[in-house]
Amino acid sequence: MLNQIKNFILHLRLHYQFFILSGGYLLGGLMADEMNTTQFWLQFLNVHVLLFGGATAYNSFWDKDEGPIGGLKNPPKMQPWMHKLSLLFMFAGWAWAFTISFIYFLIFGVSLLFFWLYSTPHARWKGRPVASMTAIAVSTGTNSVLLGYWAAGGIFTAELLFASIGAALILLSLYPISQIYQLEEDTRRGDITFTKKVGLAGVKRFFRYSYLAGLILLTIGFFVMYPIPAIALFITALLSFAMLNGFVSGLEGIIEEYPVVMKIKFMASLAFVLFLIAANAVRYDWIGDTFLRGYF
Repeated sequence: MLNQIKNFILHLRLHYQFFILSGGYLLGGLMADEMNTTQFWLQFLNVHVLLFGGATAYNSFWDKDEGPIGGLKNPPKMQPWMHKLSLLFMFAGWAWAFTISFIYFLIFGVSLLFFWLYSTPHARWKGRPVASMTAIAVSTGTNSVLLGYWAAGGIFTAELLFASIGAALILLSLYPISQIYQLEEDTRRGDITFTKKVGLAGVKRFFRYSYLAGLILLTIGFFVMYPIPAIALFITALLSFAMLNGFVSGLEGIIEEYPVVMKIKFMASLAFVLFLIAANAVRYDWIGDTFLRGYF
């Protein structure tokens, strides 16, 4: 049983949630321009452990992958009780979200619904190219930014919309790449994923268009509030795009590429997360007053 519990924790893929998917939430905190620090970090755990972690385990239960998946090279076998516990994680997080505000509760609930539609055999949006991309864009993209924003205590502004859509497009640009190495298992399940539909060449084109469009929108939204950091982010992200594009262009779709792909994806996302942690720390004086405070 202890081994099964360990396997369930592995399927939460917490390193994936904290270091790859947390960028949107941290961006939302920075865009709020005010900070309820305790509430923000407690809800960080709610969103990334109970919601994202629960949704990831729920998806793993139905996928029953034996080959590499995002964040796990050799996924362990899921047990029947893990299905119920993954749902309990998500619904417990949703109940907790109600203590923040009604709008926060609604946004959290929409993400939960889209995660369910993505994975459950009753809808299986994962097997539909457009539906699957929509579910990921909303549940882990725009809504992640909105949840971080409201958890920090922000009040809705127009620039938030630009930034949240931009962040979703950047996240989405890297999403189909890991599907390249799941084509055989997706085919066996009957899932027509985005990658299966457009092929390797289509994935490469989508990465370029989605990343660049997202970067432009994110910079516009960010620039309104923090002009100099926005310019620094744009230049840095553009350099990152040049390196990533060179790597993505050279992909052949062979399984030996998988460890390198995940490492590159992890490092690119981690750089964005670290930038946002540092920016939040400066903006909200988490590390004391610094000379950079005047730019935020």
